[in-house]
Amino acid sequence: MSFLSVDQDLARDSYYAATAQRDARFAPLDGSSDCDVAVVGGGLAGLTAALDLARMGHQVTLLEAKQVGWGASGRNGGQAIHGLACDQSVIEDQLGLDDARRVWSMSLEALELLQTRMEQHQIDAEWRQGYIGVATNARKGAELMQWADRMAQLYQAEFTRIPAADMHRWVASPRYHSGLYDPQSGHLHPLKYALGIARAAAAAGVRIHEETPVTALETGPVITVRTSRGTLRAKKVLLAGNVYLQGVAEHLERRIMPVGTYIVCSEAMDPALADSLIPTRSAVCDTNFVLDYLRTTNDHRMLYGGRVSYSTVTPPNLAESMRRRMVQTFPQLKDVKVQYAWGGFVDITMNRAPDFGRLRDNLYYLQGFSGHGLALTGLAGRLVAEAMNGDASRFDVFARLKHHDFPGGRLLRTPALVLGMAWYRLRDLLG
Repeated sequence: MSFLSVDQDLARDSYYAATAQRDARFAPLDGSSDCDVAVVGGGLAGLTAALDLARMGHQVTLLEAKQVGWGASGRNGGQAIHGLACDQSVIEDQLGLDDARRVWSMSLEALELLQTRMEQHQIDAEWRQGYIGVATNARKGAELMQWADRMAQLYQAEFTRIPAADMHRWVASPRYHSGLYDPQSGHLHPLKYALGIARAAAAAGVRIHEETPVTALETGPVITVRTSRGTLRAKKVLLAGNVYLQGVAEHLERRIMPVGTYIVCSEAMDPALADSLIPTRSAVCDTNFVLDYLRTTNDHRMLYGGRVSYSTVTPPNLAESMRRRMVQTFPQLKDVKVQYAWGGFVDITMNRAPDFGRLRDNLYYLQGFSGHGLALTGLAGRLVAEAMNGDASRFDVFARLKHHDFPGGRLLRTPALVLGMAWYRLRDLLG
């Protein structure tokens, strides 16, 4: 079974889908059409790029294989966090400290941009300020504080330090040793946000076509984008489909791996219980390589994610296994039922750094957000729109990052990754 068919099953039973209203439906592309810019992919990267390009005066058409926000953009953990999925040292090693500082600054801009777009376009996405990064033991706590020291010294990044003695006041769990609090980061309802950006893009003049999978590209001075029912000709094209661009751009496909991640959402709790778990109502994420992430929702539920799969096989008894994981973290929830369980695939790169660039002068791409894309996708959309509009200075900072294919080719790269991740899981367990 392909990961795409697995993903179709995982999309069901999402708390987000159950609580977001799809007011607008966009007809499939039917026949032949022309535009200035074609965007392939209706997630947050494609939607924000389309929105910005339209506001810059370009005629934009966006093609989405399912529905806008259907993939990771509408199913993720809802955490919008500073930085990238990789450590800043990865960026420093490739670009040097000055450009690494630019990247860090742009990651903070991504958080501001997300909030600005919500305000500008009147998107009620249930935004809550605050993020707590937590360590699961003393050694990892010391490493987290060393990271904070380095970030303060090199990037002037300041976080509130949470010592072991105070940790229970921030997150009422016996699992966590210490942590860092960031008031700039936060969390939201990702599908409500994605649908709001789609409405804004359509209002700005973007022609959106859902249920329109792209089957082939024919490059040239004008690029022809072929679909099952129509053809689109564009002066420039942006590929923003991530792991869903199967067979469209093989060169890009080799550089990312679909990784499954899974989430449960509890039934609504007494508000006092929800407040007691995370008194600041911040997003929480641990520092393990194979990490857990959690938060309480506006309607007083616990949303708990983790349990990744690098084999594309869904873990058995997903809802119950994730509920046990949630209760291990919060024994207070032993009598609270899980109401929703779902998952999806994110696109990771070998070094977990984002992969932005061009395949030719008029063919751009955005991929490799590596599970850290809720805010970063919006920044990527802004940067690629600037580049396609004539100013590539900021986009090219990211485009200079080098990426490698996953080893093993199409048949062996998944088993190789499963073996590698087994080592990291063991390392997390051993502390």
